[in-house]
Order: sequence, then structure tokens, then C-alpha cells
Amino acid sequence: MNLRHLEFFKELARTQHMAKAAENLGISQPSLSYAIKKLESELGVPLFEPDGRNIRLTPIGSVYLKYITASLSDLSQGNELVQQLMDPDKGHVKLGFTYTLGQQLVPELITKFHTDDKNHAITFELGQGNSTELLQELADEKFDLVLASSVERLGEQPTNTLFDFIPLVQQEIVAAVPSHHALAKQEELFVKDLEPYPMIFFSHNSGLRPLIDRILRQAHVKPKIVYEVEEDHTMAGFVSYNFGVALMPYLPLLDQTSITLKHLADQPLRHQIYLISKRNHFVTPSVSRFEEFSRSYCWQHYTQQERLI
Repeated sequence: MNLRHLEFFKELARTQHMAKAAENLGISQPSLSYAIKKLESELGVPLFEPDGRNIRLTPIGSVYLKYITASLSDLSQGNELVQQLMDPDKGHVKLGFTYTLGQQLVPELITKFHTDDKNHAITFELGQGNSTELLQELADEKFDLVLASSVERLGEQPTNTLFDFIPLVQQEIVAAVPSHHALAKQEELFVKDLEPYPMIFFSHNSGLRPLIDRILRQAHVKPKIVYEVEEDHTMAGFVSYNFGVALMPYLPLLDQTSITLKHLADQPLRHQIYLISKRNHFVTPSVSRFEEFSRSYCWQHYTQQERLI
């Protein structure tokens, strides 16, 4: 079915006059007549009938007009949306990120990105989750980009066959202890010092779990795990209520009234945050612009300065 023929039908239905409709469309009357007859032939029903010197819609034509009007309107809106998305100055970015990154990195990146006048009109849709959830949603194209940990597999498939992982920034892993705890008063803290105490742990779904396991393994610590959680602030809450101690990323905005974050003297490992995109997948110019900005900004303000988040 020819899209232009549907547009011709809509205009003829509006004017109910063959000559006027042809003039408005900028085509000859025979061309319009041919298009309508072809459309009626394809549908197998008459859409118009004579009405004196004019024409009018048949009952079936009236019903058909409602659907054509709605369809052409949706198509027009779709075309406008595609044009907006392909405009690098007016696009939309669907960004997913892990919970910790909402404290500083993500708002910092969006704020700095918008300081450039050409980026003011670019909008963002944000979503959070653990690294595995975010990568699944990236695979399902719910997100354009994800800021998260590296995850080795998504189901049975290795993630390096699905995604591109660009190292972006690093987080320090610190000890979290209740403020009244004996370890909070200890001047220098080592990973081994945590071993006697119950521990709040990240769940296996968390991208941080392999790193925490590695840190404890290297320190020859066998943890006494009492609870497993997915999110950093939940972990901090359980620690503050004296359920145990924990290893977690440093949270710059965390209220340390009832919890203390302590640097570990023997812990050089860092939590690597990646900018992750779907491999061999088309992205709009605005998404590409934000991706390049994020890489450049983090290189200049974090990596080169050896700065952690």
C-alpha cells in the first residue's frame, strides 16, 4: 500500500472535492483519481460515492478515515522524533548506573556535560540497579549506556562478546564499622583486623562481590557472613545498627555519625567502574557525544590526577 495514496485519501476526504484536493496536493486530477481507485481496489471496497457535483465518504470510508488519520499522525510524530534523536544538539540519553554512582559521578558528569551550550537541550532518562541487572537491561536496549562493574557472564554468554567495557574511574574500598566500634578508634586498620567480627556482604548479584572476595582471599581472611545485600546504603545501614562490619566503596556523602569508613593500610585494590555500551550497536549522535565527553572528562579529572571517587 502506497503511503502517498493514503495521504491523498485523507485530503480528498477533507475537501470532498476532486479538483480542490488535487490542487492542494499539487498533482493532476487524473493522478488523484488513479490513486483513489487503486486504493479502493486493494481494499476491495468503495471509499467514496457521488454527492451531486461533489463526492462524499461511504460508511466504510468514514471508518477507514479514522484509522488512517491516527496512523498518519503517529507516523508524523515518529518522523519528528527520529529527527530529534538524530540531532546531536537535541537528543536523549538513556543512562543506567549502579547505586553508589548516584552520589557523585553521575550528577557530576551530567552537570559538566550541560555546561556546554550545545548540550543544553539533550535530555537524560536514568535508571539504577546492580551490575548484572544493568547489563541485562543494556542487552535488552533499555539503556544506551551503563556505568557499572565488569561482570564476566550474562547467563551462559561471556559479556565481552556482547559489550564494550571502557575503564572510567576507580573507587577506594574501605572498611565500614559502627562509630562506637573498637576498630573505629584504631589508628591503622588492616583487612585481617575484620576477621573476628560478623560481616555484611554484597550479594553474588553485585559486581563488587568478586573484588571483595579477592581482597579477603589475599588477606587470608575467612569472613563470618551474617547478611548479604545488594546496595551500598543498605550495607551502611546494617553496619550503623551494629549487625556487623563490611568492606564497601567509599561514599563521599555518607553521614558518618553512626558509621565510620576507615582506610585500609594493606589494601591496594580498587573497584574499577566501566562505561559500557552494546557492541556493534547503533547509537544516536547525542549518546555518542555523551560517551566521548564522559571518557574525556574522567581521563582529565580522575585518571590523570590519580583521583578516586
